[in-house]
Amino acid sequence: MSDPDLDAAYRLQTPEDSVRLYRDWSQSYDAGFAQAQGYLLPAAVADAFAEAGGAAPVLDVGAGTGLLAARLAEHGIGPIDALDISPEMLALAASKGVYRASHCLDLTQPLPLADASYVGVTSSGTFTFGHVGPAAFDELLRIAAPGALFALSIHTGVFEPAGFAAKLAELGGAIAGLMLTEVAIYGPDADTAHRDHRGLIARFRKA
Repeated sequence: MSDPDLDAAYRLQTPEDSVRLYRDWSQSYDAGFAQAQGYLLPAAVADAFAEAGGAAPVLDVGAGTGLLAARLAEHGIGPIDALDISPEMLALAASKGVYRASHCLDLTQPLPLADASYVGVTSSGTFTFGHVGPAAFDELLRIAAPGALFALSIHTGVFEPAGFAAKLAELGGAIAGLMLTEVAIYGPDADTAHRDHRGLIARFRKA
């Protein structure tokens, strides 16, 4: 069986699909996908968080193999906790030594984490085709402390159709200082089918 790829990830429909795909993709993800496609998004999100004065503790949502957290660590930001639905991806992330703790959890369900646990929340590649919808923002806001900084990537292809724009508007006074910055997701050497994909980094604070 060949390794999963980006198109397979975009076709995911259920949390169980995600568990299976990322189990099979975990060992080849960094070299076979991130390096091969010139995956720019994790560093872009981490840099945006750092530039806005983000502080720790940080929850890295959809942590994957820890690419975003590794960049946060380069900025001197920590401690960082990982949250992901895939135990295999979390195991690889933990091996990089950038996380304080790992939480294997489903973002489509209530999170067994305490209110106001984090002063930073980051995410790269989680809010995209076939993955997690905007309803997850409610739980992420609950576990964030007042004034916590969020830096979350949202694929431009789902921002309006999947309700992310509407959700951010609905949150209204619960968030402050919303900024949307468009960035490239992949580098110039990515395959032609995905090279031009763009993401929005949504940066805001919990009011």
